[in-house]
Amino acid sequence: MAQGVEQSQKKGLIGQFVFNIFGRPKGPLGRIGGWFMARSNMKMDEWVIARLGVRPADHVLEIGFGPGVAIELLSQRAVNGFVAGVDYSEEMIEMAEERNQEAIAAGKVELYRAKVEALPFEDGRFDKVLAIKSLAVWDDPAAGLKEIARILKPGGLVALGFTTNARKQISQDEIDATLETAGFKHLRREKHGSHICLLAET
Repeated sequence: MAQGVEQSQKKGLIGQFVFNIFGRPKGPLGRIGGWFMARSNMKMDEWVIARLGVRPADHVLEIGFGPGVAIELLSQRAVNGFVAGVDYSEEMIEMAEERNQEAIAAGKVELYRAKVEALPFEDGRFDKVLAIKSLAVWDDPAAGLKEIARILKPGGLVALGFTTNARKQISQDEIDATLETAGFKHLRREKHGSHICLLAET
């Protein structure tokens, strides 16, 4: 019994350690995690953004932008539009600001410290929203998806990116039901290797 408790505690400590590096990066280790994510997630960022079909005048929001790689890619596509991002990690905000400082100075990009369950935007503000490998660490996915539906324009599009080998998985049926409850429709999935993109419209 004591050995089982000890193993459970070790797993809990390891899980928290990994969460502080990749889930909600915090402290010096969080910045190391951000550096790693910037390099390892580039191809997935590009693939999900391609599924989103960003147009030059689009207003786009990323949930959980991490080191800001996708924010940079989005601003290169929405050249006459606007790109915003929310993340709860101060370390990721700093890294993303460094990466996107010119676009921020030009007023093309704005980054906020916030949670998806309480987005600091008015109703119908955005054409498109994406979240790549972040939904699993949201405190309340149902509330988060309702908030995304609120700030999207009618006919707006959300793209949720996942990997098949993620540590924490949310079932497809659960995600589908939560999206439909939040008011989304026309759900569809695309898959490329270990990458999955779930798309839905308001």
